[in-house]
Amino acid sequence: MTEQRDTQKVIIELWNEGDLDLLRQLNSLEMTVHFGGPETEEKLLSRNKRYTELAQEGRGRMFKILLSPSLEVVGSVGYWVQSWQGESIYEIGWSVLPAFQGRGIATEATAKTIASINAEQKYEFIHAFPKIINPASNAICRKLGFTLVSECDFEYPVGNTIRCNDWRLRVGES
Repeated sequence: MTEQRDTQKVIIELWNEGDLDLLRQLNSLEMTVHFGGPETEEKLLSRNKRYTELAQEGRGRMFKILLSPSLEVVGSVGYWVQSWQGESIYEIGWSVLPAFQGRGIATEATAKTIASINAEQKYEFIHAFPKIINPASNAICRKLGFTLVSECDFEYPVGNTIRCNDWRLRVGES
């Protein structure tokens, strides 16, 4: 595993309409266990459109995660503008396909995404809301310097309330 880290580099590339197949892979039961289960094809098509339009509309950016030198697509990471407790914030989220988990890929891709946010600097804080029973995502927040604010109820997807940790990072501090 260490050898793979040394020979493979994590790259993030802006999401485009052609990334629907990745979205379908990320929509498996295993990958959506923390988010209420897989979405319908109609919802996936809508999500793919939203991901593509985020950057065009200046509301954030969604990226696919690739490994160099093979350029194999292994997951997604992104950020978007969200209203949280009366403030506009950046919300950040990530997802790595099961075969590639546990290698530090999500941490590295998220760090690169935070660098993109730091260059933009529209809002003061970045928040991540991993489910409290998702140790891997909570560990990523700790590794990247987020501060645990509190546990909270969070609606994701719409109509599905989950118990999460609210992690916060001040823009420009990473």
